[in-house]
Formats: sequence, C-alpha cells, structure tokens
Amino acid sequence: MQRPEKELIKLLKEEGVDFACSLPCEKIRTLLDIVSGTFFHVPLTREEEGVGICAGAALSSRRPAMFVQSSGVGNMINALLSLTGFYRFPLTLFVSRRGVYREKIAAQFPMGLRLPSILRGAGIPYSVIDSRNDFEGMKKKLAGVYKNDTMHAFLMSPALWEEVACGTEDTEYRERDERYGFHVPPNPPLVRRELKWSRVSPPRLTRYEILDAVAPYLDSKVVVCNLGFPSKELFSIKHQSSTFYMLGSMGMVTPIGLGIALTSDKQVVVIDGDGSLLMNPGTLATVAYFAPENLTILAIDNSSYGSTGNQPTLTGSCVDLELVAKGFGIKETLKVSTSRQISGVMKSPHKGLRFIHILALPGNKDVPNISIDHLEIKRQVRDFVRSGNICTGMI
Repeated sequence: MQRPEKELIKLLKEEGVDFACSLPCEKIRTLLDIVSGTFFHVPLTREEEGVGICAGAALSSRRPAMFVQSSGVGNMINALLSLTGFYRFPLTLFVSRRGVYREKIAAQFPMGLRLPSILRGAGIPYSVIDSRNDFEGMKKKLAGVYKNDTMHAFLMSPALWEEVACGTEDTEYRERDERYGFHVPPNPPLVRRELKWSRVSPPRLTRYEILDAVAPYLDSKVVVCNLGFPSKELFSIKHQSSTFYMLGSMGMVTPIGLGIALTSDKQVVVIDGDGSLLMNPGTLATVAYFAPENLTILAIDNSSYGSTGNQPTLTGSCVDLELVAKGFGIKETLKVSTSRQISGVMKSPHKGLRFIHILALPGNKDVPNISIDHLEIKRQVRDFVRSGNICTGMI
C-alpha cells in the first residue's frame, strides 16, 4: 500500500499545486521532506510571512499551499483574513494538528483543542483529516480553492502517519526540483561578513518627496507598496496597473514582493517602511536565502509609524535597517537620503537583489484615498504579472 505522504502528494499534483511554504513540525517531518523535493519550496522563518509569499505567488498564476502546525495558525490569522481572504487569493493550509492525539507537550493543547473553533470564528473553512480515508473528500475541496480563489484548512491528525516509520526511505525526493529554474542548496554555507556603519547625510526628504523622486523609475515594473499613507501617496503621484497597493496586513509588503519575484520574470520593486519591517524582520532572511535577481527593496525609514499618528519606531534610536539587512545575509545594501542619491541609485543599470535604505523625515501628505476597489487592484496586478510583456529593464 502506498504510504499516506505519497498519496497526499499525488493528490496535490493532480490538482496543480506547484508552490509550497512550510515551517517544521516533528509529526510531519517525512511529509515535509517529500514536499521540499517535489514542489518549489520556501522554508519560512514565521508562518505569517508565508501568507504574503503565497499571495505573491498566486499573482503569478501559481497554486500555493502551506504546511504548518496548529500553533502556527495563530501566528497568521490576521494575514489570512486581511490579505488572503480580503483580496481573495487561493491558499490551501495543511495543518499538523497538535494537542489532540497522543500529545506529550502540554503547551500544544490550548491551540490544538481550540483550533476548529478559531477557524469557524474567522470564517475559514476546514476539514478534519484523521485517516487516509478522509483523502477522498479532499480532491473536490482542493479544486474549489483554486477555481474560486478561496482558502481551506485541512487539519491532519498525527494518527494519519502512524502506519509508516518516521523519516523518508526514498532518495528520489531528496534532490531539489529544478523544473522551475531555481535550485536551492539544502545547506547553504554560512559566510561571515564585516559590518560597518554607513556614512550618509541626515534625512532631508519626506516620504512623499521620496516617492516622487522614485516614481519615474517604476515604469514596466511590478510595485508592491506599504499600507496606509505610503500607498495613498504613491497612488496620487503615479498610478500604474502594475502596482499592488496594500490596504491592510502590516508587515506583508516584502513577503508579497518576494513571492512575485520568485515566480515571475518581471522586475519587482518593494516599497516598505521601518514599522513594517520591524514587525516581520525574519522575512529578510528568506529574501537573502533565495536572493532573487529581479527584486529591489526600498526601505523608506522615517523612524515613525506614519499612518497611525507618527509615533516613533526604534529605528530612530537603536536600529539600523541597513545593518539588519546585512546581518540577515543580503549582500548588496545602500543607504541614501537625498534626491540626487535616490535618482542615481534608481537609474543606474543593475541586476541582482538590492536593499536600499532611504532615510526620511516623518510626516504625511494630505492626499485622497485610493479610488480603486481592492479586487480591481489585484486583477490589474495579476494581469500585468501574467502578461507576456516581459520586463527587461534593470534598476
């Protein structure tokens, strides 16, 4: 009899799943080993970033799935509702349900036992998978996720895997799948780098003035813009159909951009901010791990939470975002603060991942709200990403 892990993988392949994100769980380590060798696989630093990465992949016509344990659902519930659900991105969640079957770790009980109630309260459809017999009803639900742009969680009991020994016996899955044109080494070497504080002029421009300086260089590129005032300001300066305006889900800007960059040949520019990056800094490690050549991150740092009243962030006192990016392994970083520096960086021919730390003055421009419906925003960006108009420009 075919082992349940292979049976599940076969089912996913039949439904066209071709992109996977995961965090480890001891109960499904064999399944995760097979997943990483079968699909384009992104190892996460936190479940929440996976929601953003999968959203970006969905904009590129991928059919994403996430593999997490029950406690991880608690780490991503807001992103599931304000990003995946709000914009109607397709996403399948395979959840290793802890705390319900022969559980030895007491801390797993609270989330594991309450998970169905949490999902019901959030309006997220789910199915309980206790044995391989439950796979029969999975196919139709999987098809519905990708046909109707919805999400569904499959809560998998550890009892499902008991009939096989832990650890995969097959070597066919241990080599990374290169069909998507991207090979990920299983154990990338650690490289020690000397970190130095960058010398740059103090901030001279507001975020609005910075966006105005950047705007001429965004043509023909996919742009993912931070939520709140940054998106409204950019919309008022330069609207283009290839811009994904964030309307919620703080901290998801860079993950979405990464998801697009990994699954598309378009040039991708992320416009992130200090508050957003501090909320989800681990995603910079994931960015560094893959280092997509078509991704540029503009970190506009005004040392404040601009959309909530300009309360100070820690970048004004003890955090240097350029050093954070370097520490996570991003090789090419820059710090700029003037219009001339910004223009010079943006117009210079370049290929490769870059993190550009732009120092800014706090303050917001009084601009109208974005007049485009959120689903229209998604449709326009999706159509641009999926178009055959390949972007060959480099920044």
